[in-house]
Amino acid sequence: MLGLARETLLRSTAHLPRPEVQVISEALKAWRACFVTLTYNGTLRGCVGQLISERPLFEAVIENVLRAASRDPRFPPLQPGELENIKIEITIVTEPRELSFATPEELLGLLEPHQHGVLLRLGPAIATFLPQVWEQIPDKIQFLERLSQKLGASPGAWRGKEACVSVFRAEWFEEN
Repeated sequence: MLGLARETLLRSTAHLPRPEVQVISEALKAWRACFVTLTYNGTLRGCVGQLISERPLFEAVIENVLRAASRDPRFPPLQPGELENIKIEITIVTEPRELSFATPEELLGLLEPHQHGVLLRLGPAIATFLPQVWEQIPDKIQFLERLSQKLGASPGAWRGKEACVSVFRAEWFEEN
């Protein structure tokens, strides 16, 4: 998968067509949701994905590489000169499971740092953090506050009655 992702990235910055995949394993043919994260010298440079599978995994990897490199609204499109310092990470995720909780304290007790990715929904607005984000924000309250801010809401918005929280698990791997 990482080889496919790297080839896709190289071809996209050279304005060449997507790679043609001839032989793939059964695992790559399975319909799975994933995210592709690009970092430049250790700093986030793009991260795009889905939480619900929409296509076979190999197609999702190709599409998410292209979107992370050129359509993440937080960053300008990746330039060929950046490729040497770009690291690719692929995260394969399970389908989100909505949590049932009556109080913010009960929600905090349900979260498993480093295990759960978290999806926060407030009305039509949605934001998610992959499980890897716990490495930078290990405190549960700060984690949810930053996720609320990512959503465009106040830090304490996750405590509101209208907050809907789902969790998912993931496996991830990156280039050396």
